[in-house]
Amino acid sequence: MQQKSKVFALTLTAAFLAIIILMSFTPIGYLKAGLVEITLLVLPVALGAVTVGTGAGAFLGLAFGATSFIQCFGMSQFGAMLLSINPVFAAIVCFVPRILLGFCAGLLFQALSKTKIPAGVSAGITALCASLINTVCFVGLLIFLYGKTEYIQTMMESVGAKNLFLFGFAFAGINSLIEAAANAVIGGVIGGVLLKLKKRI
Repeated sequence: MQQKSKVFALTLTAAFLAIIILMSFTPIGYLKAGLVEITLLVLPVALGAVTVGTGAGAFLGLAFGATSFIQCFGMSQFGAMLLSINPVFAAIVCFVPRILLGFCAGLLFQALSKTKIPAGVSAGITALCASLINTVCFVGLLIFLYGKTEYIQTMMESVGAKNLFLFGFAFAGINSLIEAAANAVIGGVIGGVLLKLKKRI
């Protein structure tokens, strides 16, 4: 039974890793609707944390961060600009929020699993929080590390933000709320199914 569980965990982790890579380098990862752009890349990381654990969540977060950092090399104009200003800071902004979201998602789901909340709902809450952790950490690090640069100051002026705090809200915008809601719904449905399948093994 333990061997089957290990194989199941490894299979899920590998599958989520493949999904992250696929989503990162295709339009699937970043959905655009007019001015709104949301990413569902948080989802495989959160689901890995839910179904396998904190270690898998952190590992998948690392993979998510790696794909983000790769995009800084000409695939993303924003990322390329951050890289040109300070490569070390760019790496921190790309990796740290994603590793944290995976690890924290695992811890959160472990805590929720000890309550009477249904597994699917717990998975949805975890995916929601994971999305918010990613957004808050990413924007927070962006402001902390790049806030005084000419690039960010120019962006502040373009959105009419009088300070970095307001810029953070403007930068995240409504996208982060739509993103969190989408991750919560999809994460709850898929997570519930995977957790039921896990119990049968």
